[in-house]
Formats: sequence, C-alpha cells, structure tokens
Amino acid sequence: MKNKPLLLTIIILIISMSSLAQVTATFNDARDSTIYKTVQIETQTWMAENLNYNANESWCYKDDTCKCNIYGRLYTWDAAKTACPVGWHLPSNDEWTILINNLGGEKIAGGKMKESGTTHWKSPNKGAINTSGFTALPSGDRHILQTNSLFLSIGYYNGWWSSTESNSSYAWSLGLSLYSTNVNTGDCAKRDGLSIRCLKD
Repeated sequence: MKNKPLLLTIIILIISMSSLAQVTATFNDARDSTIYKTVQIETQTWMAENLNYNANESWCYKDDTCKCNIYGRLYTWDAAKTACPVGWHLPSNDEWTILINNLGGEKIAGGKMKESGTTHWKSPNKGAINTSGFTALPSGDRHILQTNSLFLSIGYYNGWWSSTESNSSYAWSLGLSLYSTNVNTGDCAKRDGLSIRCLKD
C-alpha cells in the first residue's frame, strides 16, 4: 500500500496533538457569579479565560466595560496576587514554565496558546493554532507615565502576571504577540496593569 507511510504519519500527528488532552469544564466564581471556561493541560488546570473580577487596582481597557467582557480586567501586581477565587491562585513563574514546556518550549508554545484567526488578534497572528485550548486573547496592558495612565496594544499583545517577584518594583510576567509563536518572558513594573490567568490549587 503506497500511502501507508503517509497514513502512519497522519495517525502519529493526531496522537501527538491529542496528547495535549484538554479536559474542558467550567467554574462559577461565587463572588460575582461569573462562569469561566477551564482547561486541563497535562497535570495543570487553568482558567481558559482572563479573570474579570472587579478588584481594587483593576481596570477595563480604556475603562470600557465591553472590553472587560471579552478580554478580562487589567490588574496591578499587588491586586493580582489576591484576585483569584478560592481554590485558584496566581501562577508562579515556575508554574508558567511548566505550561510552556508542556507545549513544546518558548519558541512554539505561544502559537499553541493563542486564539486562532483575527476575530480579536490583528493580522497576521502568526502561528496561532490554539491546540492547547488556552485561547489567549490580545488584551493589551496599562502603563503609568508619571501621573497619567496609558492603555496600549489591544489586538496586538497579551501580558500575564506571575506571582514571582523580581525586586521591590518589578515582578515576572510573560506575553504573546501577533507577530510570533514565542512566549516572551521578562519583568514588568508592579504598578502597571496586566491580565491574570488563574491556576487551580
């Protein structure tokens, strides 16, 4: 059978993709009755949406509540540390690393995490296939410039906090871009506003 090697290759590809084995469910946040999609990736269970809990020091992008309903809220690091509901927590840098490694490493994990298409991401949304079910959206961020706040990059970029402190003014974060499949890691000023993905305890 001439096509047997091709068939075998397709079967192996399907098995390897299914090995990410998302187990999807929902979680009801009793604090405000918001229902979140969740996804299990290997041994970790993540919210498959950004948190949208109205805590102190959190904002909708450009103070537009419609943006919150799609992208979740943006939080300072101090707010992020306590914003997740009971039974969930803000993931540490090490816990984010476990997810990234499970998805093949920093150079390709972003593509497996990003929502595919250009409904929310601007074009080209390079390599976005969302095989993990993580469904990352480009929620942008909020920066403090002297006494003014500036909202940036919705449609282009997403950043999430980790619980891991870098120093007294900065904490570790990671982000995804429409231009790459990379996961970009670095530290961000604690007073800035980034998204949250909660991880189940």
